[in-house]
Amino acid sequence: MRNNFDEQLDKLNNMLIEMGGLIETAINRAMSAMENQNVEEAYKAIEFDNEIDAMEKDIEQLCLRLLLQQQPVAKDLRLISSALKMITDMERIGDHAEDISEMVILLSKEPYIKKLVHIPQMAQDAIKMVTDAIDAFIWHDLEKAASVKRADDVVDRLFDMVKFDLIDMIRADGNNGEQAIDLIMIAKYLERIGDHAVNIAEWVAFSITGTHALKHLASRATDGD
Repeated sequence: MRNNFDEQLDKLNNMLIEMGGLIETAINRAMSAMENQNVEEAYKAIEFDNEIDAMEKDIEQLCLRLLLQQQPVAKDLRLISSALKMITDMERIGDHAEDISEMVILLSKEPYIKKLVHIPQMAQDAIKMVTDAIDAFIWHDLEKAASVKRADDVVDRLFDMVKFDLIDMIRADGNNGEQAIDLIMIAKYLERIGDHAVNIAEWVAFSITGTHALKHLASRATDGD
């Protein structure tokens, strides 16, 4: 009985890895579409949302079967319930990748008012946060989960840089206003992706320790740097 349960847990891990890969691809394609103003690529990125939604449902069904058909001990119960919470944030990340792609389509008919620098960096950092959070769950790595919390501060600072820079451009020339607001929205979606990655990492901490202990761990690690 336990062997079968462990096999199902391995299946759960593999499905989470697959869902994470879909999310990473969706964000990468959305950002590639943005940097190249490629509408076709943006539409391809949007198509990933359906796959991500389907994966969420499949993982949810597996988790419920494990809870209802097996008799998980406390540690297993924390792990499965954490996975159920994680996929909600993962699905929302997929939604934000779709949101970015839709904004890219709107922006495709005119040149950018500024060179894209900080927004692509935000995307790279946010993707790494998501990947690290999922890896932390798979490997039960509390320190990697804490690193996601620390990385969120970097993404937040980049968002502030994008926001203040574009606001200055609006003040200098009102004609920049519409596009500047759209670019701020894209940066905000990336900032929200980072927030969802932190949520995932906090559920990783819960699955391991029974508490959402990331804030303390992140602060302690930073003090030691």
